Amino acid sequence: MKNKRLITVVALIMIYLVGTFIYEKINDSSTESAEKTTKTTVVGVLQYVSHPALDEIYRGIKDGLKQSGLEEGKNLEIKFQNGQADQSKLATMSQQLVQADPDVLVGIATPAAQSLANVTTKIPLVLGAVTDPVGAGLVKSLDKPGGNITGVSDQPPVEAQIKLASEILPNAKKIGILYASSEDNSKYQVSQAEAAAKKEGLTSVKYAVPSTNEIAQTVQVMSQQVDFIYVPLDNTIANAMQTVVKEANKSKIPVIPSVDTMVEQGGLVTIGINQYDLGVQSGKMAATLATGKEKPASTPVYVFDKGDTIINEKQAELLGITIPDKLKKNAKIVSSDTTETSTKEDEK
Repeated sequence: MKNKRLITVVALIMIYLVGTFIYEKINDSSTESAEKTTKTTVVGVLQYVSHPALDEIYRGIKDGLKQSGLEEGKNLEIKFQNGQADQSKLATMSQQLVQADPDVLVGIATPAAQSLANVTTKIPLVLGAVTDPVGAGLVKSLDKPGGNITGVSDQPPVEAQIKLASEILPNAKKIGILYASSEDNSKYQVSQAEAAAKKEGLTSVKYAVPSTNEIAQTVQVMSQQVDFIYVPLDNTIANAMQTVVKEANKSKIPVIPSVDTMVEQGGLVTIGINQYDLGVQSGKMAATLATGKEKPASTPVYVFDKGDTIINEKQAELLGITIPDKLKKNAKIVSSDTTETSTKEDEK
């Protein structure tokens, strides 16, 4: 009897221990599962400066993250910094973002991306609006970046833009290219613009400015010497676009920019990449890298293969320029005094 009782007691103890062990395991698994479900992804974003084009890119980045299942207030925390075109601020902010140990970083515009790249070689870094990632020393190649950096290029169709300008301004002979001497991405586009101008039979003259302080005077000089002004993707000039347009309008000189938002600010026409769409693509790429689905070293830099034709009809009227109907048919029509856009299809 004693043996039977002992066996029963031992059996009960064993059942209790096994049950406890199983319960704890299930509990641990549930806790781990809950942690995975509620994990907050941290994204560090550094923007070079505030102007409509880069602000639109940041808006697109947030929506791209959301479309990928990452939403602020739920499972996403965005640590945002804006350097306001100050190199010392960019360096300090880059350090701060890296020290926060985010899952992924995003650099909006070349100087911001370069600043982040100088601080980390481990955290995945997404290029948001970098025109020439290879020339800027950020990746080895567009197809195989090879390090912790990949992203989205905002390389505009420069040749198509110059061709469009020639078509709208058939009597133009001389083009002035306005850019900031401090921006690497602009220098690359300037060489493309010179080649495109030559192809269209135009004489081109470069006008480099060291800062926004010299823009008004430079445009005044250009307005007496050229038939139209071409502005590449340049953050310094974009930040002073209203000044460029104001001075150029005094002499009725058209401004052909590279970005849709700069047409809204008084540029005449362009063929450009939608800045919001560019941001969305950057956000989606950031989400993919943050969750470990892809590695930056083997993720090709995304390059848009086409752009939209954007026309500012009110600016054309102001300058006395007639835009051919065939160009307006599929173009986006914008106005200098409103950010609203419409297409001819919408007007029907």
